[in-house]
Amino acid sequence: MRLVSARLVLLAAVMVTAGACAQVVPGKPVAGEAVTKGTVDPGFIRGTDGGPIDQLAATAVTDIDTFWQEAFPDAFDKPWEPIEGGIYSVDTSDPSAKPPPCTEKASDVEGNAFYCPSADAIAWDRAALLPVLKDRFGDAAVVIVLAHEMGHAVQNRMGITPEAERREPQRFPTILTEAMADCFAGAFIKWVNDGKSEHLDIGSDTLDSALGALITFRDPVGTSPSDRSAHGNAFDRVSAFQDGYQQGTEFCGAMSIDNRVFTQQAFTSVDDRDRGGNLPFDEMLENVTPDLNLYYKALVEQAGKKWTDPKATPTEEEPDCSGDQGPVAYCPADKSVEFEVEADLPELHAEIGDYATGVLLASRYGMAAMAAVGVDLDGERAAAGALCLAGAYTREVFTRQQGFGLSPGDLDEAVQVLLAYDYAARDATGSTALEPGFKRVEVFRGGVFEGTKACGLA
Repeated sequence: MRLVSARLVLLAAVMVTAGACAQVVPGKPVAGEAVTKGTVDPGFIRGTDGGPIDQLAATAVTDIDTFWQEAFPDAFDKPWEPIEGGIYSVDTSDPSAKPPPCTEKASDVEGNAFYCPSADAIAWDRAALLPVLKDRFGDAAVVIVLAHEMGHAVQNRMGITPEAERREPQRFPTILTEAMADCFAGAFIKWVNDGKSEHLDIGSDTLDSALGALITFRDPVGTSPSDRSAHGNAFDRVSAFQDGYQQGTEFCGAMSIDNRVFTQQAFTSVDDRDRGGNLPFDEMLENVTPDLNLYYKALVEQAGKKWTDPKATPTEEEPDCSGDQGPVAYCPADKSVEFEVEADLPELHAEIGDYATGVLLASRYGMAAMAAVGVDLDGERAAAGALCLAGAYTREVFTRQQGFGLSPGDLDEAVQVLLAYDYAARDATGSTALEPGFKRVEVFRGGVFEGTKACGLA
C-alpha cells in the first residue's frame, strides 16, 4: 500500500500483442488431486510420447472440444469448427524435437502453451510446463490452461482474429482477449463441475490450488495496462474465470473494453516501485488502522448508529478473545480488535505482501461495524458480511483520489491470502468460515465491485 495524491485509474486504454499465455512456473508443490474419470488415448496429439501428461492433456482437450460443440452454437448461433491445424505436444528438452506451428524451433515453446491462429493449432511444452503445473497446482491446473488456450480458438471463430486485433487494437487489446479466454475456461469448468463431462471430474474444492496457476501467470507487479504484452493481474484473471463460471459463455463473448473493468496498475512513484508496493509491517499497521476507523465510522453513522473506534490491541500469540479467528480477531466482549505481531501475521505479510495484512484487518473491523449496527456476528452470513465489507473497503482505498491507497499488486495479494487461508471469512466465534477459497474470492469481489450494497450492512 502507499499514500496517494492522484486518482488511481481503474480502466485504461491498452494496446494489443500476440504471444504465449504461459511461462516458467515458480511456486511450491502441492498434492495434486486426480480429475480424470478415464483417460483418452493421446494418439491424435502430434509429437506425443503417449505418457501420463499427454494422456491428461488429451482427456482435457477431448472434453473441452465436446463442451464447445454444445456451447458454441448456443452462444454464437453457428456450428463449432474443431481445431483443424492439429494439437502438438513438444518435448523442449529434446534438441531434435520438431517445432510446432508459429515457432521456428522446439525451444521456442519452452515453458509455454499457446494457440496459433494462423495454423489453427494448439501446442504445449510437455517437459517444462504441463508436468510442473500438475506437480505444483494439481491436475485441474493443466485442464484450466488448455481450456484457456481453446478459448483463443473460440475467439478466432468469433472473428477476433490477429487481423482484427491489428486493425482495432483499442477494441481488442491483449488484456481483454486474455480475460475473455480466462472467462471461457471458467464456463467450461462449471460444465465439468455440473457433471456433464464424460472424462473429467473437477469439484469446486479442487479449484483453489488450480487457480494458483492463473495467479502465477499474472503480469509482473507494476506492469502498465497499456503494455502490449499485458495479460492481466491475478485479481483480473481470477475475476474473469469466476465470471465465466457464474455467467457462462454468452457473457464471456460479450466482454469488451467498454464493459470490462481492469484493475491492473503501473507504479506511479520510484519509492513505491522500489518497495514492490509494500509497506513494512509496523508502518502498515500504523497507517491502516486509523484509516479503517474512518471508513467504518462513516458507514455506521450513515446507518444512523454510533461508531466507537475499537481498541487496537497487539498480542504476542494468536488472539483467543473469541474463538479461533486466526491472527486477527474482533473481540465482541470489549469491542476491540486484537492482532498477533510475533509470528503468523507478520509472516503472512512477508510471504504474500502488505495487503494480506490489510484484508484480514479490514474484515475484523467489518465485524466491528456489523456489531455497531446490530447485525448478528455468528454463522455463515456474518462471515460473508465481514469479508464483503473488506472488499468494499478495498474498493474505497483503490479509487480514492488522495490519502491511503492501494499499490500495484495489492489486489493480487488479497486473492492469494483468500485462496490460501480462511481467516478473513470466519465469523466472530471462529466456528464458521466460507469454503472453498474460490467462494471467498467471489464474496470479496462482490464488495470490490458493488460496494457495501453487496454486503447487507443496514
